Amino acid sequence: MTADTISTAYIEANGLAFEVDMCGNGEKFALLLHGFPESKFSWRYLMPVLAQLGYTVWAPNLRGYGGSSRPKGRAAYEMPHLLDDVAGLIDAARARGITGPATLVAHDWGGVIAWTFALAKTRPLERFIVMNLPHPTLFTKGLRTWAQFKRSWYVFFFQIPWLPERLMLARNAHAIAEAFRGMAIDKSRFPDSVLDHYRKNAQIPGAMTAMINYYRANFRGTLPKEWTDPPMLETPTLMIWGEEDAALGKELTYGTEELVRDITIRYLPQVSHWVQQEAPEAVNAMVRAWIEGRHVPMAGLGGRLLIAEREAS
Repeated sequence: MTADTISTAYIEANGLAFEVDMCGNGEKFALLLHGFPESKFSWRYLMPVLAQLGYTVWAPNLRGYGGSSRPKGRAAYEMPHLLDDVAGLIDAARARGITGPATLVAHDWGGVIAWTFALAKTRPLERFIVMNLPHPTLFTKGLRTWAQFKRSWYVFFFQIPWLPERLMLARNAHAIAEAFRGMAIDKSRFPDSVLDHYRKNAQIPGAMTAMINYYRANFRGTLPKEWTDPPMLETPTLMIWGEEDAALGKELTYGTEELVRDITIRYLPQVSHWVQQEAPEAVNAMVRAWIEGRHVPMAGLGGRLLIAEREAS
């Protein structure tokens, strides 16, 4: 087994069992948080790169997903519990002797959790990498615009009891597969084998309700103060954004530099919301350059110009 081989184990954290993909054995620690309706599998391209950069890398299935614990009830998916999960996983890594600085890497719903975790300073972080999820303050402001409201219709649809689950799982979870291949620009990145993984994940008894409960538990009532009155984020942050995101408009990233002290933003033209799966070569090159302290290259269409630039250098 090489240092960048991905293995899977169960980790006890915050009173739950998390199914975690692991890679590398470096002194630094990287925790990767996936989005909806993804899984730890979404990080398969990035994990070996981080391992090569000296990290021990963990990519858990979040609570409710895959083989991780699946608490029942909407309240079990409220933000304080999700933050405690992240803290518990970092603490579990420490207990295993991984004492180096922690880096959070997140996409989509993982990004909602990670932004809140970083802003709340729940645990010290050395770095933060976020993909296609804006600062929560900018997202909540964006929801007041008609353009973003139309893109985010599903957030409101998911508030309805039981019906979203039935529709998402109908016809062999067709809506799950369509969320990936339908939104992707480069559809070849989502062959049937990949879509089948996500279909099966959603079809685990109780999983679809748990996945939707993230939306039901966190977009009603009082929003976290880190969203409405955020402190300046001091953690060095890299934001990578696929410009053809059908769910989140690029304009939601505008103004991030006023909320984050040290921010680097790179856009990928003709790449969808599923950026780390659709353009892994570009994303990996950007992450590597940023961590190594080099200039983070720009991307051309679908990341292709970036790759050509790297090969020529």
